[in-house]
Amino acid sequence: MGTGIKKGDVNKIVLAYSGGLDTSVILKWLQETYECPVVAYAADIGQDEDWDAVRSKAMDTGACEVFIQDLREEFIRDYVFPMFRANAIYEGVYLLGTSIARPLIAKEQIEIARKTGADAVSHGATGKGNDQVRFELTFMALEPDIKIIAPWRFWDLNSRNKLIDFAKAHNIPVPVTKSKPYSMDANMLHISYEGGILEDPWAEPPEDMFVWTRSPEAAPDTPSYIEIEFKMGDPVAINGERLSPAALFSKLNELGAENGIGRVDLVENRFVGMKSRGVYETPGGTILRTAHMAIESITLDREVMHLRDSLIPRYAELIYYGFWFAPEREMLQKMIDESQAGVNGTVRLKLYKGNCQVVGRKAEKSLYMPDFATFEEDEVYSQADAEGFIRLQGLRLRIRSMVEKKQ
Repeated sequence: MGTGIKKGDVNKIVLAYSGGLDTSVILKWLQETYECPVVAYAADIGQDEDWDAVRSKAMDTGACEVFIQDLREEFIRDYVFPMFRANAIYEGVYLLGTSIARPLIAKEQIEIARKTGADAVSHGATGKGNDQVRFELTFMALEPDIKIIAPWRFWDLNSRNKLIDFAKAHNIPVPVTKSKPYSMDANMLHISYEGGILEDPWAEPPEDMFVWTRSPEAAPDTPSYIEIEFKMGDPVAINGERLSPAALFSKLNELGAENGIGRVDLVENRFVGMKSRGVYETPGGTILRTAHMAIESITLDREVMHLRDSLIPRYAELIYYGFWFAPEREMLQKMIDESQAGVNGTVRLKLYKGNCQVVGRKAEKSLYMPDFATFEEDEVYSQADAEGFIRLQGLRLRIRSMVEKKQ
């Protein structure tokens, strides 16, 4: 994609723009290479940015229009919450903070292309990572005829020094601050750190790298207790206060970060084939997943839970690989959402020095029946029934043993 697209093939391009060195250079490079207008588009999904400065820089670099879209509520409501209804987790550790943001960013990019009459889209993802796949699969799913330009896969500006030289030659401001020795990506769900000093999987991340969460050692010496109320699998209130999806999630992030919750250091398998070391901060997401699993434990039928759980690795893979808008993900989502109809109730959590402990759960239609589960005397369960149950469960095991003894 992009390599076969020449000057004259496109009339207008929408670029996913951050205001950083890479996308600022790409903005100017697209104008020079294709000699057509370029629209700069930035998505606000909760990262800490000076959006006025981003807009000014894009205009100064030659963008014909600049769109800065506030997608925070949509991100949490329509992407993060549906994913957490599934308790999705990739390779047992990663809460998919970057993965789940990309389809929304790309969907909005397509909508801006339609609005502005653009016939091409462009992004700054490299040819080594997962993001190129996530962006482009979304483009293809939503606008099959759109032209896709991925400069990193075919241009010759393939080093930081070349990018800086190009920027200086075109009067694009280059940050004079010392560059961070790693790469960061942030949104409301997480901050990720990759590359640079983290490429040695034996090296512990320096404490001053983390910009969001306190270290567990520096977290308060007194635990915080919180209660999260759920309706149909989604959190709707904290400590009795009903909040919008983005406001609620921001509050969870604040509580988690204060208490040193949500740091993860992992080596993951990228979709393109190599292993990559990543360090993540996901405070609110860590709390939400713990709480959601707790409310499910008293409201979800055993077989429904086990069937859904058997599909989590596949569902998480689809998100990690970029197939959010694929029919198989949509089909799984319908099944997951159906399972959540009765997931209503409240969970109490204890947050303390990096730990998120469930200490209480209640629901109006709880499937937990003390009368059945009690170790004390009861009148609803005949323990003698267990003998036949066990004999039938063990029948095939006895038969196999009998056959082996005969031989």
